[in-house]
Amino acid sequence: MNKQQIIAYLKEKSVDKIKFAFADIDGILRGKIIDTEKFTDGLQDGYGFCDVVFGWDSNDACNNDIELTGWHTGYPDRPAKVDLSTFRTIPWQDNIPFFLADFSNPDGTGLPACSRSLLKKISAECESMGYHPEFAQEFEWFNFRETPQTLADKSFTNIQTLTPGMFGYSILRTSQNSGFYYDLFNLLKQFNIPLEGLHTETGPGVYEAAICHDHVLAAADKAVLFKNAVKEIANIHGIMASFMAKWNESLPGCSGHIHQSLWNKDQSKNLFYSTDSEHNMSDLLKHYLAGQLYCLPHILPMYAPTINSYKRLVEGAWAPTTVTWGVDNRTTAMRILHPSEKYTRLETRIPGSDSNPYLAMAAALASGLYGIKNKLPLNIKPTAGNGYQDKGNGVLPANLHEATVAMRNSPIATELFGADFTGHFTQTRLWEWKQYAKAVTDWELKRYFEII
Repeated sequence: MNKQQIIAYLKEKSVDKIKFAFADIDGILRGKIIDTEKFTDGLQDGYGFCDVVFGWDSNDACNNDIELTGWHTGYPDRPAKVDLSTFRTIPWQDNIPFFLADFSNPDGTGLPACSRSLLKKISAECESMGYHPEFAQEFEWFNFRETPQTLADKSFTNIQTLTPGMFGYSILRTSQNSGFYYDLFNLLKQFNIPLEGLHTETGPGVYEAAICHDHVLAAADKAVLFKNAVKEIANIHGIMASFMAKWNESLPGCSGHIHQSLWNKDQSKNLFYSTDSEHNMSDLLKHYLAGQLYCLPHILPMYAPTINSYKRLVEGAWAPTTVTWGVDNRTTAMRILHPSEKYTRLETRIPGSDSNPYLAMAAALASGLYGIKNKLPLNIKPTAGNGYQDKGNGVLPANLHEATVAMRNSPIATELFGADFTGHFTQTRLWEWKQYAKAVTDWELKRYFEII
Protein backbone atom coordinates (compact mmCIF):
# COMPACT_ATOMS: atom_id res chain seq x y z
CA MET A 1 0.00 0.00 0.00
CA ASN A 2 1.11 3.58 -0.62
CA LYS A 3 0.62 6.48 1.79
CA GLN A 4 -2.83 7.41 0.56
CA GLN A 5 -4.06 3.82 0.63
CA ILE A 6 -2.81 3.29 4.18
CA ILE A 7 -4.44 6.49 5.43
CA ALA A 8 -7.66 5.46 3.72
CA TYR A 9 -7.43 2.01 5.34
CA LEU A 10 -6.99 3.54 8.80
CA LYS A 11 -10.06 5.75 8.29
CA GLU A 12 -12.18 2.95 6.85
CA LYS A 13 -11.35 0.61 9.75
CA SER A 14 -11.67 3.42 12.35
CA VAL A 15 -8.17 2.60 13.59
CA ASP A 16 -7.18 4.83 16.50
CA LYS A 17 -3.61 3.62 17.01
CA ILE A 18 -0.75 1.89 15.22
CA LYS A 19 2.32 0.05 16.44
CA PHE A 20 5.82 0.45 15.05
CA ALA A 21 9.27 -0.79 15.97
CA PHE A 22 12.88 -0.84 14.82
CA ALA A 23 15.77 -3.18 15.51
CA ASP A 24 18.65 -2.04 17.68
CA ILE A 25 22.25 -3.13 17.15
CA ASP A 26 21.50 -6.53 18.74
CA GLY A 27 18.44 -7.09 16.55
CA ILE A 28 16.09 -6.49 19.48
CA LEU A 29 12.86 -4.74 18.50
CA ARG A 30 12.26 -1.41 20.26
CA GLY A 31 8.98 0.37 19.60
CA LYS A 32 5.74 1.92 20.79
CA ILE A 33 2.13 2.54 19.86
CA ILE A 34 1.03 5.99 18.73
CA ASP A 35 -2.33 7.43 17.75
CA THR A 36 -3.19 7.63 14.09
CA GLU A 37 -3.05 11.42 13.93
CA LYS A 38 0.55 11.41 15.16
CA PHE A 39 1.29 8.60 12.73
CA THR A 40 0.03 10.51 9.69
CA ASP A 41 1.68 13.75 10.86
CA GLY A 42 5.06 12.05 11.14
CA LEU A 43 5.13 10.17 7.85
CA GLN A 44 7.35 12.80 6.24
CA ASP A 45 9.81 13.73 8.97
CA GLY A 46 9.63 10.76 11.31
CA TYR A 47 9.03 10.27 15.02
CA GLY A 48 11.45 11.32 17.72
CA PHE A 49 13.12 8.47 19.56
CA CYS A 50 15.64 8.97 22.35
CA ASP A 51 18.92 7.79 20.88
CA VAL A 52 19.78 6.01 24.10
CA VAL A 53 18.45 2.98 22.21
CA PHE A 54 21.78 3.05 20.36
CA GLY A 55 23.71 3.56 23.58
CA TRP A 56 22.10 0.77 25.57
CA ASP A 57 23.24 -2.80 25.51
CA SER A 58 20.73 -5.66 25.42
CA ASN A 59 20.05 -5.17 29.15
CA ASP A 60 19.55 -1.39 28.92
CA ALA A 61 22.92 -0.61 30.53
CA CYS A 62 24.38 2.59 29.11
CA ASN A 63 27.49 1.87 27.09
CA ASN A 64 29.92 4.58 28.13
CA ASP A 65 32.54 3.60 25.55
CA ILE A 66 30.77 4.70 22.36
CA GLU A 67 30.91 8.12 20.70
CA LEU A 68 27.53 8.19 18.96
CA THR A 69 25.52 9.00 22.06
CA GLY A 70 25.91 9.17 25.81
CA TRP A 71 25.91 11.54 28.74
CA HIS A 72 28.30 13.68 26.68
CA THR A 73 25.57 14.29 24.05
CA GLY A 74 22.58 14.56 26.37
CA TYR A 75 20.79 11.65 24.72
CA PRO A 76 18.78 13.69 22.16
CA ASP A 77 15.93 12.46 19.98
CA ARG A 78 16.59 11.08 16.51
CA PRO A 79 13.86 10.71 13.88
CA ALA A 80 12.77 7.13 13.22
CA LYS A 81 11.12 6.85 9.81
CA VAL A 82 8.44 4.26 9.13
CA ASP A 83 8.80 2.13 6.00
CA LEU A 84 5.26 1.92 4.62
CA SER A 85 6.12 -1.19 2.59
CA THR A 86 6.38 -3.14 5.85
CA PHE A 87 2.70 -2.62 6.71
CA ARG A 88 0.95 -5.66 8.18
CA THR A 89 -1.52 -6.31 10.99
CA ILE A 90 -0.88 -8.41 14.10
CA PRO A 91 -3.52 -11.17 14.16
CA TRP A 92 -2.97 -12.10 17.82
CA GLN A 93 -3.30 -8.44 18.92
CA ASP A 94 -6.70 -7.50 17.46
CA ASN A 95 -5.10 -6.87 14.05
CA ILE A 96 -3.47 -3.63 15.12
CA PRO A 97 -1.58 -2.11 12.15
CA PHE A 98 2.18 -2.56 12.44
CA PHE A 99 5.18 -1.02 10.66
CA LEU A 100 8.94 -1.35 10.80
CA ALA A 101 11.08 1.75 10.99
CA ASP A 102 14.73 2.70 10.71
CA PHE A 103 16.91 5.78 11.01
CA SER A 104 17.95 6.35 7.43
CA ASN A 105 17.06 7.90 4.13
CA PRO A 106 15.64 5.71 1.34
CA ASP A 107 19.16 5.01 0.01
CA GLY A 108 20.38 3.78 3.38
CA THR A 109 22.43 6.83 4.32
CA GLY A 110 21.90 8.13 7.80
CA LEU A 111 22.61 6.90 11.30
CA PRO A 112 25.55 4.46 11.02
CA ALA A 113 24.43 2.52 14.10
CA CYS A 114 21.13 1.46 12.50
CA SER A 115 21.41 -2.13 11.29
CA ARG A 116 18.45 -1.94 8.89
CA SER A 117 19.95 1.18 7.33
CA LEU A 118 23.21 -0.67 6.73
CA LEU A 119 21.42 -3.48 4.92
CA LYS A 120 19.46 -0.98 2.81
CA LYS A 121 22.73 0.62 1.75
CA ILE A 122 24.36 -2.69 0.75
CA SER A 123 21.19 -3.88 -0.97
CA ALA A 124 21.13 -0.68 -3.04
CA GLU A 125 24.75 -1.30 -4.02
CA CYS A 126 23.88 -4.84 -5.10
CA GLU A 127 21.02 -3.62 -7.26
CA SER A 128 23.21 -0.92 -8.82
CA MET A 129 25.49 -3.78 -9.98
CA GLY A 130 22.51 -5.30 -11.81
CA TYR A 131 21.56 -8.05 -9.34
CA HIS A 132 18.42 -8.93 -7.40
CA PRO A 133 19.43 -10.39 -4.00
CA GLU A 134 17.12 -13.22 -2.89
CA PHE A 135 17.58 -14.30 0.73
CA ALA A 136 16.01 -16.32 3.53
CA GLN A 137 16.97 -17.16 7.09
CA GLU A 138 16.03 -20.29 8.98
CA PHE A 139 15.97 -20.57 12.76
CA GLU A 140 16.21 -23.20 15.45
CA TRP A 141 15.02 -22.29 18.93
CA PHE A 142 14.12 -23.98 22.21
CA ASN A 143 10.69 -23.78 23.86
CA PHE A 144 10.17 -23.99 27.62
CA ARG A 145 7.35 -24.40 30.10
CA GLU A 146 8.45 -21.22 31.81
CA THR A 147 7.68 -17.52 32.09
CA PRO A 148 10.05 -14.62 32.68
CA GLN A 149 8.90 -14.59 36.30
CA THR A 150 9.41 -18.32 36.94
CA LEU A 151 12.92 -18.08 35.51
CA ALA A 152 13.71 -15.11 37.74
CA ASP A 153 12.24 -16.87 40.77
CA LYS A 154 14.38 -19.96 40.07
CA SER A 155 17.49 -17.93 39.19
CA PHE A 156 17.53 -19.63 35.80
CA THR A 157 18.00 -23.10 37.31
CA ASN A 158 16.03 -26.32 36.72
CA ILE A 159 14.61 -24.92 33.49
CA GLN A 160 11.81 -27.12 32.12
CA THR A 161 11.76 -27.73 28.38
CA LEU A 162 8.48 -27.96 26.47
CA THR A 163 8.98 -31.69 25.85
CA PRO A 164 11.55 -34.24 27.06
CA GLY A 165 14.12 -36.17 25.07
CA MET A 166 15.77 -35.96 21.67
CA PHE A 167 13.13 -36.33 18.96
CA GLY A 168 13.96 -34.59 15.67
CA TYR A 169 11.33 -34.42 12.92
CA SER A 170 8.79 -35.77 15.37
CA ILE A 171 5.15 -35.86 14.35
CA LEU A 172 4.20 -37.02 17.84
CA ARG A 173 5.83 -34.18 19.77
CA THR A 174 4.23 -31.45 17.66
CA SER A 175 0.84 -33.18 17.90
CA GLN A 176 1.14 -33.13 21.69
CA ASN A 177 1.37 -29.33 21.47
CA SER A 178 -0.74 -28.88 18.35
CA GLY A 179 -2.37 -25.63 19.45
CA PHE A 180 1.00 -23.91 19.68
CA TYR A 181 2.39 -25.68 16.63
CA TYR A 182 -0.42 -24.74 14.27
CA ASP A 183 -0.73 -21.24 15.69
CA LEU A 184 2.90 -20.66 14.78
CA PHE A 185 2.39 -21.71 11.17
CA ASN A 186 -1.01 -20.06 10.66
CA LEU A 187 -0.55 -16.82 12.59
CA LEU A 188 2.89 -16.19 11.11
CA LYS A 189 1.41 -16.55 7.63
CA GLN A 190 -1.33 -14.06 8.51
CA PHE A 191 1.45 -11.76 9.77
CA ASN A 192 3.07 -11.95 6.32
CA ILE A 193 5.86 -14.28 7.43
CA PRO A 194 5.01 -17.44 5.49
CA LEU A 195 7.04 -20.54 6.38
CA GLU A 196 8.37 -23.15 3.99
CA GLY A 197 8.50 -25.67 6.81
CA LEU A 198 8.20 -26.10 10.58
CA HIS A 199 9.31 -29.14 12.56
CA THR A 200 11.07 -30.33 15.68
CA GLU A 201 14.85 -30.57 15.71
CA THR A 202 16.91 -32.92 17.82
CA GLY A 203 16.72 -31.77 21.42
CA PRO A 204 14.05 -31.36 24.09
CA GLY A 205 11.52 -28.75 23.01
CA VAL A 206 13.47 -27.44 20.03
CA TYR A 207 11.77 -26.36 16.79
CA GLU A 208 13.13 -25.30 13.43
CA ALA A 209 11.45 -23.04 10.90
CA ALA A 210 12.47 -22.05 7.38
CA ILE A 211 11.06 -18.69 6.28
CA CYS A 212 10.07 -18.33 2.62
CA HIS A 213 12.70 -16.47 0.58
CA ASP A 214 12.32 -12.85 -0.52
CA HIS A 215 14.30 -9.76 -1.48
CA VAL A 216 17.11 -9.38 1.05
CA LEU A 217 15.59 -6.42 2.92
CA ALA A 218 12.14 -8.01 3.14
CA ALA A 219 13.79 -11.29 4.16
CA ALA A 220 15.63 -9.58 7.00
CA ASP A 221 12.45 -7.78 8.07
CA LYS A 222 10.65 -11.11 8.22
CA ALA A 223 13.48 -12.74 10.16
CA VAL A 224 13.57 -9.97 12.78
CA LEU A 225 9.79 -10.05 13.14
CA PHE A 226 9.76 -13.85 13.21
CA LYS A 227 11.84 -14.02 16.39
CA ASN A 228 9.67 -11.53 18.23
CA ALA A 229 6.42 -13.01 16.89
CA VAL A 230 7.37 -16.53 17.99
CA LYS A 231 7.97 -15.26 21.52
CA GLU A 232 4.60 -13.50 21.58
CA ILE A 233 2.69 -16.49 20.19
CA ALA A 234 4.49 -18.81 22.59
CA ASN A 235 3.49 -16.61 25.51
CA ILE A 236 -0.19 -16.99 24.58
CA HIS A 237 0.26 -20.74 25.12
CA GLY A 238 2.15 -20.38 28.41
CA ILE A 239 5.42 -21.18 26.65
CA MET A 240 8.70 -19.28 26.58
CA ALA A 241 10.81 -19.32 23.42
CA SER A 242 14.58 -18.69 23.48
CA PHE A 243 16.84 -17.90 20.54
CA MET A 244 20.09 -18.25 22.47
CA ALA A 245 22.78 -19.85 20.35
CA LYS A 246 23.57 -22.43 23.05
CA TRP A 247 21.50 -22.52 26.23
CA ASN A 248 22.84 -25.83 27.56
CA GLU A 249 26.33 -27.27 27.13
CA SER A 250 24.96 -30.81 26.77
CA LEU A 251 22.49 -30.00 23.99
CA PRO A 252 22.89 -28.87 20.37
CA GLY A 253 23.07 -25.17 19.61
CA CYS A 254 20.55 -23.18 17.61
CA SER A 255 21.40 -22.03 14.11
CA GLY A 256 20.28 -19.10 11.98
CA HIS A 257 21.55 -20.21 8.57
CA ILE A 258 21.23 -17.77 5.66
CA HIS A 259 20.26 -18.94 2.17
CA GLN A 260 21.03 -16.61 -0.72
CA SER A 261 21.21 -16.27 -4.48
CA LEU A 262 21.58 -13.45 -6.99
CA TRP A 263 19.11 -13.15 -9.89
CA ASN A 264 18.78 -10.83 -12.86
CA LYS A 265 16.65 -7.74 -12.38
CA ASP A 266 13.37 -9.29 -13.54
CA GLN A 267 14.06 -12.43 -11.49
CA SER A 268 13.77 -14.68 -14.52
CA LYS A 269 17.27 -16.20 -14.18
CA ASN A 270 19.25 -17.46 -11.20
CA LEU A 271 22.74 -16.08 -11.83
CA PHE A 272 24.30 -18.60 -9.46
CA TYR A 273 23.28 -21.48 -11.73
CA SER A 274 25.16 -22.78 -14.77
CA THR A 275 24.69 -25.97 -16.73
CA ASP A 276 28.26 -25.79 -18.05
CA SER A 277 30.23 -26.21 -14.83
CA GLU A 278 30.78 -28.69 -12.05
CA HIS A 279 28.02 -28.65 -9.42
CA ASN A 280 26.18 -26.16 -11.70
CA MET A 281 28.14 -23.32 -10.08
CA SER A 282 28.35 -20.21 -12.24
CA ASP A 283 31.49 -18.03 -12.24
CA LEU A 284 29.44 -15.40 -10.42
CA LEU A 285 28.67 -17.85 -7.62
CA LYS A 286 32.33 -18.84 -7.40
CA HIS A 287 33.41 -15.22 -7.00
CA TYR A 288 30.62 -14.61 -4.47
CA LEU A 289 31.60 -17.68 -2.45
CA ALA A 290 35.29 -16.74 -2.62
CA GLY A 291 34.42 -13.31 -1.25
CA GLN A 292 32.54 -14.76 1.71
CA LEU A 293 35.37 -17.17 2.53
CA TYR A 294 38.00 -14.43 2.24
CA CYS A 295 36.11 -11.91 4.37
CA LEU A 296 34.80 -14.35 7.00
CA PRO A 297 37.63 -14.02 9.56
CA HIS A 298 37.39 -10.23 9.28
CA ILE A 299 33.65 -9.91 10.01
CA LEU A 300 32.71 -12.84 12.26
CA PRO A 301 30.93 -10.72 14.94
CA MET A 302 28.34 -9.78 12.31
CA TYR A 303 27.31 -13.45 12.29
CA ALA A 304 28.20 -14.33 15.89
CA PRO A 305 27.53 -11.20 17.97
CA THR A 306 27.24 -12.47 21.55
CA ILE A 307 29.41 -14.18 24.15
CA ASN A 308 27.15 -17.20 23.84
CA SER A 309 27.54 -17.40 20.04
CA TYR A 310 30.95 -18.99 20.41
CA LYS A 311 29.67 -21.78 22.68
CA ARG A 312 27.84 -23.03 19.59
CA LEU A 313 30.81 -22.70 17.22
CA VAL A 314 32.65 -25.78 18.49
CA GLU A 315 33.67 -29.01 16.82
CA GLY A 316 31.04 -31.68 16.40
CA ALA A 317 28.11 -29.44 17.32
CA TRP A 318 26.56 -29.01 13.86
CA ALA A 319 28.14 -25.56 13.58
CA PRO A 320 31.26 -24.65 11.58
CA THR A 321 34.68 -23.89 13.03
CA THR A 322 36.79 -23.70 9.86
CA VAL A 323 37.06 -21.57 6.72
CA THR A 324 35.59 -24.20 4.40
CA TRP A 325 32.92 -24.87 1.81
CA GLY A 326 31.34 -28.00 0.44
CA VAL A 327 28.55 -29.31 -1.74
CA ASP A 328 25.65 -30.31 0.51
CA ASN A 329 28.09 -30.64 3.42
CA ARG A 330 26.77 -29.66 6.84
CA THR A 331 30.22 -29.61 8.49
CA THR A 332 31.52 -26.65 6.47
CA ALA A 333 31.07 -22.90 6.89
CA MET A 334 29.49 -22.54 3.45
CA ARG A 335 27.22 -25.13 1.83
CA ILE A 336 26.35 -25.16 -1.87
CA LEU A 337 22.97 -26.56 -2.89
CA HIS A 338 22.17 -27.07 -6.58
CA PRO A 339 19.07 -29.25 -7.03
CA SER A 340 17.77 -27.06 -9.88
CA GLU A 341 18.09 -23.55 -11.27
CA LYS A 342 15.24 -22.34 -9.07
CA TYR A 343 16.82 -23.63 -5.87
CA THR A 344 20.57 -23.29 -6.49
CA ARG A 345 21.91 -21.23 -3.64
CA LEU A 346 24.62 -20.66 -1.05
CA GLU A 347 23.88 -21.45 2.57
CA THR A 348 26.03 -19.52 5.04
CA ARG A 349 26.05 -21.71 8.14
CA ILE A 350 27.96 -19.57 10.64
CA PRO A 351 25.10 -17.44 12.04
CA GLY A 352 23.29 -18.67 15.12
CA SER A 353 19.71 -17.93 16.05
CA ASP A 354 21.02 -15.10 18.24
CA SER A 355 22.22 -13.14 15.19
CA ASN A 356 20.76 -9.80 14.15
CA PRO A 357 19.30 -10.71 10.72
CA TYR A 358 20.04 -7.27 9.27
CA LEU A 359 23.71 -7.52 10.17
CA ALA A 360 24.10 -11.18 9.25
CA MET A 361 22.53 -10.66 5.82
CA ALA A 362 24.50 -7.44 5.31
CA ALA A 363 27.70 -9.35 6.07
CA ALA A 364 26.83 -12.18 3.69
CA LEU A 365 25.82 -9.90 0.84
CA ALA A 366 28.64 -7.38 1.24
CA SER A 367 31.35 -10.02 1.41
CA GLY A 368 29.87 -11.88 -1.56
CA LEU A 369 29.79 -8.69 -3.61
CA TYR A 370 33.40 -8.04 -2.56
CA GLY A 371 34.35 -11.30 -4.24
CA ILE A 372 32.45 -10.34 -7.39
CA LYS A 373 33.87 -6.81 -7.61
CA ASN A 374 37.43 -8.08 -7.13
CA LYS A 375 36.88 -11.22 -9.24
CA LEU A 376 38.33 -13.33 -6.46
CA PRO A 377 39.18 -16.85 -7.63
CA LEU A 378 37.76 -19.77 -5.69
CA ASN A 379 41.13 -21.21 -4.70
CA ILE A 380 39.82 -23.18 -1.72
CA LYS A 381 38.86 -26.69 -2.71
CA PRO A 382 35.51 -28.09 -1.56
CA THR A 383 35.56 -30.25 1.55
CA ALA A 384 34.16 -33.68 0.81
CA GLY A 385 34.36 -35.08 4.33
CA ASN A 386 34.66 -33.71 7.86
CA GLY A 387 34.99 -29.94 7.71
CA TYR A 388 36.12 -29.76 11.34
CA GLN A 389 39.35 -31.50 10.37
CA ASP A 390 39.97 -29.35 7.27
CA LYS A 391 41.95 -26.54 8.89
CA GLY A 392 44.30 -25.70 6.02
CA ASN A 393 42.56 -22.41 5.23
CA GLY A 394 42.17 -21.25 8.81
CA VAL A 395 39.86 -21.63 11.77
CA LEU A 396 37.33 -19.17 13.13
CA PRO A 397 38.18 -16.97 16.12
CA ALA A 398 37.36 -18.75 19.36
CA ASN A 399 35.54 -16.00 21.27
CA LEU A 400 33.84 -12.64 20.86
CA HIS A 401 36.87 -10.63 22.00
CA GLU A 402 39.23 -12.26 19.53
CA ALA A 403 36.73 -11.92 16.70
CA THR A 404 35.93 -8.28 17.51
CA VAL A 405 39.55 -7.16 17.71
CA ALA A 406 40.16 -8.78 14.33
CA MET A 407 37.19 -6.92 12.86
CA ARG A 408 38.08 -3.59 14.48
CA ASN A 409 41.60 -3.73 13.03
CA SER A 410 40.54 -4.98 9.60
CA PRO A 411 40.59 -2.68 6.56
CA ILE A 412 38.30 -5.24 4.90
CA ALA A 413 35.54 -4.61 7.47
CA THR A 414 35.91 -0.85 7.02
CA GLU A 415 35.71 -1.21 3.24
CA LEU A 416 32.58 -3.35 3.46
CA PHE A 417 30.61 -1.41 6.07
CA GLY A 418 32.27 1.99 6.46
CA ALA A 419 34.46 3.31 9.25
CA ASP A 420 31.58 4.82 11.26
CA PHE A 421 29.54 1.62 11.45
CA THR A 422 32.56 -0.63 12.00
CA GLY A 423 33.86 1.56 14.80
CA HIS A 424 30.49 1.76 16.54
CA PHE A 425 29.62 -1.91 16.16
CA THR A 426 32.96 -3.28 17.32
CA GLN A 427 32.87 -0.98 20.32
CA THR A 428 29.50 -2.42 21.33
CA ARG A 429 30.94 -5.93 21.07
CA LEU A 430 33.96 -5.01 23.19
CA TRP A 431 31.52 -3.58 25.74
CA GLU A 432 29.70 -6.92 25.73
CA TRP A 433 32.99 -8.70 26.41
CA LYS A 434 33.79 -6.29 29.24
CA GLN A 435 30.45 -7.04 30.93
CA TYR A 436 31.14 -10.77 30.64
CA ALA A 437 34.73 -10.51 31.87
CA LYS A 438 33.72 -8.96 35.19
CA ALA A 439 30.89 -11.42 35.91
CA VAL A 440 31.30 -14.26 38.41
CA THR A 441 29.66 -17.32 36.89
CA ASP A 442 28.02 -20.42 38.33
CA TRP A 443 30.87 -22.44 36.83
CA GLU A 444 33.39 -20.52 38.92
CA LEU A 445 31.36 -20.91 42.09
CA LYS A 446 30.95 -24.65 41.63
CA ARG A 447 34.59 -25.14 40.74
CA TYR A 448 36.34 -22.92 43.26
CA PHE A 449 34.01 -21.96 46.14
CA GLU A 450 34.95 -24.80 48.48
CA ILE A 451 37.98 -26.55 47.14
CA ILE A 452 40.47 -23.92 46.04
